[in-house]
Amino acid sequence: MRVDHAIISDWIAPNSRVLDLGCGDCTLLRELRNSRNTTGYGLEISIDKLAKCVEGGTPVIQANLDQGLSPWFEAQSFDYVIMTHTLQAMRHPEKLLQEMVHVGREAIVTFPNMGYWKNRLQFALGGRMPVTKTLPYGWFDTPNIHLCTVRDFEALCEAQGLRILDREMVDSQLQSRPLMRLAPNLLAETAVYRLAGK
Repeated sequence: MRVDHAIISDWIAPNSRVLDLGCGDCTLLRELRNSRNTTGYGLEISIDKLAKCVEGGTPVIQANLDQGLSPWFEAQSFDYVIMTHTLQAMRHPEKLLQEMVHVGREAIVTFPNMGYWKNRLQFALGGRMPVTKTLPYGWFDTPNIHLCTVRDFEALCEAQGLRILDREMVDSQLQSRPLMRLAPNLLAETAVYRLAGK
């Protein structure tokens, strides 16, 4: 299990109902079903990835997250709504975060941290947009339209009235190291947050 997936798994109570937004091939949902006995759905726009979910026996709905969650689910339909490495590709991430805490008791979000020191170094010394393991696209073909730093995200949560229940930081080797807690905006390549509404 990937380290960020293991962090998420640790936060999820057994027998919970889970919704995974931008679920890809449903790897995380299958891991949670096996390790936490969860039930739930994935939402995914890619037909190829949907097919992999169905092949793996995971319930999935084809949906465009930019159209919101309200058409699909009522308030508090899930214990957890998860979105891994998808927030930065949304047209209105602030609205989607609000919908996540509306249809779920808690939201879990991961995103690439643009404040990571290697990103800063590439930009400062090379004068070009960073290309890294977590941001593997060129500026011209990237699906990422709203990149942010750890500080940006926490400021958005405060402005949106979202409570940060927990957070973990992960480096480029997908390891969580104690030093990252001291300077997460500089040292974390990926941020993992657990949120709730106020």
